[in-house]
Amino acid sequence: METATALKEICQKAGVGLIYKSSFDKANRTSISSARGIGMAEGLDILANVRNTLDIPVLTDVHAPEQCAPVAEAVDVLQIPAFLCRQTDLLLAAGKTGAAVNVKKGQFLAPWDMKHVAAKIASTGNNRIMLCERGTSFGYNTLVNDMRGLPIMAQTGYPVVFDATHSVQQPGGLGGASGGQREFAPVLSRAALAIGVASLFIETHENPDQAPSDGPNMLPIKSLPALLEQFKKIDALIKG
Repeated sequence: METATALKEICQKAGVGLIYKSSFDKANRTSISSARGIGMAEGLDILANVRNTLDIPVLTDVHAPEQCAPVAEAVDVLQIPAFLCRQTDLLLAAGKTGAAVNVKKGQFLAPWDMKHVAAKIASTGNNRIMLCERGTSFGYNTLVNDMRGLPIMAQTGYPVVFDATHSVQQPGGLGGASGGQREFAPVLSRAALAIGVASLFIETHENPDQAPSDGPNMLPIKSLPALLEQFKKIDALIKG
């Protein structure tokens, strides 16, 4: 709640919208010894409390079809993890909830193939779909962004989200954990905004180096006010 409250205040002051994201289970950690989370039941209670107390939309991941319906009762947006973006049963179950669905593009997937992913969800009658770019595998332990993918995905007619912090992740780069280059997240954010994306996805923490997951690619929360002011100006310039 502390982080969500701080983010709401920062975004309100900057005049930008906020969808708060947190996970009840980190199901694809590098190592069996890595922290997973507090579990679905307790996690959904917390997320619902954040949504109701702060009156902000909330997003979380789903990993299996049977999770979609109960999760949709607690949050506003279901997120399909990148590694699961082609799983038809999961996409259909998410679509059938009627909730908005944000699909992370797999690191292995061409941007033009996301139209097939979106079509699976849309086949349920749910067109509340967002497509999210989070980097493409470039050899071992490295991701890169092909910015051509953003307008290509936008041709589907669905909003495109740019995940700035996962894009600088180095999967498995620390041996038993993922590394990252957070210093490049603002650079890539500016590039994506200059192309005209609908939204940015940014992971943040008071002390990223102490975060239980994805710390090396997270941005310190104290850096957000200045960054958001900059991002807002670029977005306004591009969208006129």
